Amino acid sequence: MSAVKMTEGSVHVEYCTSPLFYRQSEPASGEARLCVLLLHGIRFTSENWLNIGTLETLAKAGCRAVAIDLPGFGQSKSATGPAAVGELAPGGFLKQVCEKLGLHSVVVISPSLSGMYSLPFVMGHQPAIRAYIPVAPICTDKFSAEQYRAVQIPTLIVYGDKDEQLGELSLGNLSKLANHKVVVMKGAGHPCYLDDPDTWHKAVVEFLHTL
Repeated sequence: MSAVKMTEGSVHVEYCTSPLFYRQSEPASGEARLCVLLLHGIRFTSENWLNIGTLETLAKAGCRAVAIDLPGFGQSKSATGPAAVGELAPGGFLKQVCEKLGLHSVVVISPSLSGMYSLPFVMGHQPAIRAYIPVAPICTDKFSAEQYRAVQIPTLIVYGDKDEQLGELSLGNLSKLANHKVVVMKGAGHPCYLDDPDTWHKAVVEFLHTL
C-alpha cells in the first residue's frame, strides 16, 4: 500500500466572512496526477470523506484531494456563505477556493446541497475544471437544456437507486450534459457513497483513470 500524507488547514476567500476549513490528502512521494475538490451535503462535512476513506483512496490513486467544510458547516460554521441554502452561489466562489488552494484543472465531487456551489462553477468556469462528479446535487432545475449542452467537461453522474427524489430529478437534468457517464449504485440511498463506500471508490477511481 502506498503511503499517504494527510494535512488540515484553512483558506480565506473574499466571498466568506471567515476562513474555510479543509482536509487534504496527497501521495507521500511523487507528483499528484490530478487535483480533486470534495464538497458535501447538508447533513455532512469534510469529515465524512475522511471517515469512509475517500481522501485516502484518492491519494493512493495519485491524486491531491482537498475536502472543504462549506460555509456554515462543520469547522467552517462561523463563515457566512455567498448565498442562502438552496440558492445558486456565484461561480467565482469555488473558482477562488481552487485558486487559493492551488487546485488547477480540478475534478469536482459534488453531492446534494453542494450543487448550489458546483453547478454555477461548472457552467461559468469550464477551463478551470478537469471533470465533474455530481452525486444527486440540488439546483439542477435552475439551468436550461442549452446551458447543460454547452458544458463539455467529462462528467460521472452518480446516484443511489433508492434515492427516488433528488436522484431521479438530478439525473433527468444532468443527462443533458454533452459528455457524461452514469453510475447507479444499487441499494443505496441519497448519500450513496456512505451506504456503499467500496462501490463508490471503485467507480470514482475508474473514472479518474480515464482522464
